[in-house]
Amino acid sequence: MKKIALLALSCILITACSKQESVKQSEFMLDTICTITVYNENNKEKTADELISEAFELCSDYENILSRTIEGSDVYNINNAGGNPIEVSDCTIEILEAAKYYSELSDGAFDITTAPLSILWDFEGDDPHVPAAEDIETEKAKIDYTKIKIEGNTVTLEAPVEAIDLGAIAKGYITDKLAEYLTENGVTSAIISLGGNIYAIGENEIDDRPFNLGIQDPKAEDGSIIGYVTTADKSLVTSGDYQRYFEEDGVRYHHILDPATGYPADSGVCSVTIISDKSVDGDALSTSCFVLGLDEGMELINSLDGIDAVFIDNDGNMYFSDGFENGEIEYTSADSAE
Repeated sequence: MKKIALLALSCILITACSKQESVKQSEFMLDTICTITVYNENNKEKTADELISEAFELCSDYENILSRTIEGSDVYNINNAGGNPIEVSDCTIEILEAAKYYSELSDGAFDITTAPLSILWDFEGDDPHVPAAEDIETEKAKIDYTKIKIEGNTVTLEAPVEAIDLGAIAKGYITDKLAEYLTENGVTSAIISLGGNIYAIGENEIDDRPFNLGIQDPKAEDGSIIGYVTTADKSLVTSGDYQRYFEEDGVRYHHILDPATGYPADSGVCSVTIISDKSVDGDALSTSCFVLGLDEGMELINSLDGIDAVFIDNDGNMYFSDGFENGEIEYTSADSAE
C-alpha cells in the first residue's frame, strides 16, 4: 500500500485580532501556495494591493529563470547543455554561488547536483516508489557540487554531474528579493509566505507587537502548531519529513535526500527550523541540518553569527540553539500560549 502526502505550509503565521484591515493576496507559484500580507505601507503612488501584485509578478519572473522544469529557464538550459558552457543571468550566478558556499560549509550535506537522484525518486509524481538499489547508485555517482564551474556569467557542468536543481534554495532567495522589493517601495510591516519560507518585514504595526511565527508539530496529522517564535525582520524556514513523502510497505520515505547515501536522510530528526536574517540562508541550512542531524547540525548553527535553529527529533524532543538559550530569540510553546 502506498500513500502520498504534500504539505505546503510548514510554518503558520498567528495574529491577534486587528484594529484595522490588512491586505492579503495568495497565488499558486513555485509548486506551493504563496501568500503576501501587508499590514502597513507608506507609498503615495501605489496601493498595498498593487505592491503585492507586483511582488508576485517578480516572483513569477524569478521562477521562470530558476525553475528546473520550465523550458528556456537558466537552469533548464544548463541541464540541457550536454556539458557545454551556458551564459546565465546575474541572479542565477548569485544563487549558484550561495549554493556552492553552503555545500562547502555542510561538507556536501547540501548539494544542488542531486537533481538526477530527485528525479529518480519522483516525489512529485503520481506514483512515487522506492527505486531499485542499482539505479540509486547510478544516479548517486552523478552528485558532486565541485563540478559546477562558474566563470563570470558562464556556467558549465563537468562530468559526472548532469543536472542541478535549485528547489532547496530558490524559494529562500526569491523570498529575500520580494522582501527587498516591498521594503524599497515603502512597506514597513508585512509577512511573505512562500510555502515553508516565511519572512517578517518589521513588526505587526496594526497590533503594535512583533510577529509570532508558528512551528508546525511534525507528529500532528492536522497541521497544528507546537510553538511560536517571536520575531521581526527575520526569516523562518522549516524542513520536515512530513512535508512531502510516500509510504511503501509500511515505511515512510520523505523527500529530503542524503547525497551520501542516495536515500531519504535518516539523521534522527524529523524537523529543522532556521531563524535568520536572510531566507536564502535558512533555506540551505534547514536542508543541510536535516541531513547532518542534531549533533553536527547544531554545532554548525552555533558556529554561525545571526543564525538560530529549532531541532525536533524522531521522538518529538525539541532542541534549541544558543540564541534561544541566551534569550536573543523568544520561543513560546503552544500550551503556554493557550
